[in-house]
Amino acid sequence: MRSAILATAAAFAGTAVADVHMRRHGHEALHHRGLHQSSSAIPEESCGCTTEVITYWGEPTTIPIEVPTSTVTSETTSTVESTSYTTITVTATSETPEVTLPTPGVTSFTETGTYTIPATTITVTDTTTVCGATTTDLPSGTHTYGGVTTIVETATTITCPIATVKPTGSTVTSVIETTTYVCPTPGTYTINPTTTFVPTSTVVVYPTPATITPGTYTNPESTITVTRTDFTYVCPYTNGNEPTAVPTNTAVPTTTTEPSSTTTSVPIATGGPQMGMTFTPYETNGACMSKDRVLEQVGIIKQKGFSHVRVYGTDCHTLEYVGAAAKAHGLKLILGVYVDKNTGLKAARPQFDEIANWGQWGLVDLIAVGNELINQQVTDAATLAGFVSDAKSTFQAAGYTGKVTTAETMDNWLANKATLCPVVDILGANLHPFFNPSFTASQAGELVSNQIRDLKHVCPGLDVINLETGWPNGGIPNGLAIPGKSEQATAIKSLVEKVGADSVFFSYADDAWKNKFADTDTYKVETHWGCIDVF
Repeated sequence: MRSAILATAAAFAGTAVADVHMRRHGHEALHHRGLHQSSSAIPEESCGCTTEVITYWGEPTTIPIEVPTSTVTSETTSTVESTSYTTITVTATSETPEVTLPTPGVTSFTETGTYTIPATTITVTDTTTVCGATTTDLPSGTHTYGGVTTIVETATTITCPIATVKPTGSTVTSVIETTTYVCPTPGTYTINPTTTFVPTSTVVVYPTPATITPGTYTNPESTITVTRTDFTYVCPYTNGNEPTAVPTNTAVPTTTTEPSSTTTSVPIATGGPQMGMTFTPYETNGACMSKDRVLEQVGIIKQKGFSHVRVYGTDCHTLEYVGAAAKAHGLKLILGVYVDKNTGLKAARPQFDEIANWGQWGLVDLIAVGNELINQQVTDAATLAGFVSDAKSTFQAAGYTGKVTTAETMDNWLANKATLCPVVDILGANLHPFFNPSFTASQAGELVSNQIRDLKHVCPGLDVINLETGWPNGGIPNGLAIPGKSEQATAIKSLVEKVGADSVFFSYADDAWKNKFADTDTYKVETHWGCIDVF
């Protein structure tokens, strides 16, 4: 396993960025993308002025963790700095006290194959914060990862624990520090990230804070199929009465465990690790596809392992043609009510009746009424809420018993949650990591995973579905977000691994017909989102 533990980089704060992003008929949509990395914000929020160090000595994050029966000292050699010319290595040591805590089990394997990890149960009596471990796969280049990210809605101060490493001579030890940061304005702040350069693709293990609360934690027996010997497998403990005791963005391999009793209201990915793909029945020149052509294209979506198709409206015989294709290939639909920015909500209302009269509800898992209407400045939150409620009433009167939502960007859900949450059955968000200039393609999945986790706190009791996500295969760079075919493949791989089961990927094919909107396309990416060939 190639891994790197690096000295802590200076903390940085990020604010939401804006860009023009068009949807479907090329309508303009102003996207605000926040720098999101972690979910739980601690009261009085942010990190960077003064630092109070509180050290917990625990298992080093780069070696297997075992429950000790006595005080032991372990050693391993880890890369702490890599350049294209040299590699400096040090020996990391730590003393493990006789206190057993449900820190994640970290394991690497020298050979591929199938391995069984036995079950472990630990009872904790006191609340404490320790170092957990997270892995990420970095392609060659300079990357920023890790840290603690929080959202603040007003200027405030936060105090939070951070996990870091403390090198002294040739010894590197993982520790927990408490740091205080002043947030001067509302926004999203990432505290204590790490920046490093790797000359080749490298799997990096880095410490993350994990708060352990009293309770009984179980690491169930699991069977792991090892396909990579350079990967660190992290098996977290869970507490039946409490949330997971370690960060949920930990990289975990494919495992086989006992069936879970947890239920979800998100459409389930049944054909593969990715749930949905967006599809518009237009040819390259913008003309409507024929019924046979739609049947062929939707069949490819099925072959690629998707279980759902998301459409945006009812034009071009979408209900009839895509509906028939979905039925033929055993796929479910996420329907849409399309609102043209130029004609507004009133002109879109006939689609309520079109969908109700079509009424093949057995094919439908979700209906998204509108796509980024607040973000495009088509309407305000209160008017949109009424529009969604009217649509839902029409569908329910026609016999629909499924879920209804609207698709918005993350910042608009945060700003309008009190108005929108009561009228939706699930929170539908469009989460596009490319529009955040501080994250690379390889970090796309981690960013969106944490955005989804944060959104789960926005509408209490409602689940979250990511209705659009992807990466452009061409265009102009947006900071660290570089468009391109290889970058798209890297980003899609990351998104599938982290959030594939909760996400609809955008889009099936490049939309060449959007060329006419090139003047408002800042990064020249709108014709370059096609990704079906990546799967």
